[in-house]
Amino acid sequence: MIRKLLSIAFVLALPLITAVAQQKPDFSGTWKLNVAKSEFGALPGPKSRVDVITHKDPSLSVNVTQECADGRLQYTANYTTDGKEAVNQIGPREVKSTLKWAGSTLLMTSKLVYNGAEVTGELTWSLSADGKTRTVTIHYASAMGETDQKLIFEKQESGAAAPAKTP
Repeated sequence: MIRKLLSIAFVLALPLITAVAQQKPDFSGTWKLNVAKSEFGALPGPKSRVDVITHKDPSLSVNVTQECADGRLQYTANYTTDGKEAVNQIGPREVKSTLKWAGSTLLMTSKLVYNGAEVTGELTWSLSADGKTRTVTIHYASAMGETDQKLIFEKQESGAAAPAKTP
């Protein structure tokens, strides 16, 4: 009898478990790159990077501020998560990207031209269970070679009180 009740409970709960497992995360927030935990492969990593993301599916906007050895880079890239191509200007380069969901992971394919060679980036975005860590893995491929990166971003507290000013 107990086995039958457990079987019925499992069958009834299965759609709920499936729905929860397929929920798409909201990447909105301010995300600071943890340079020490990230892996940059054959490419030099930035000194610092902060992404401010506004995500209201299917719309996704990323405002990036990055400090590199050769200076500061700041840009905003706008995408949709429905597979439509988005074209953004990132520094001096035009970047064409498509985004789509694979369960709770966001997949991005980007193409750009660097030093006359076409470069393809295959990116995955995932969010930790507690929503405090965003992991971006990237595989770059071009005629110049291939490399992989793993970027670890930590969510910054929003609405933190500013220090009180003394008169």
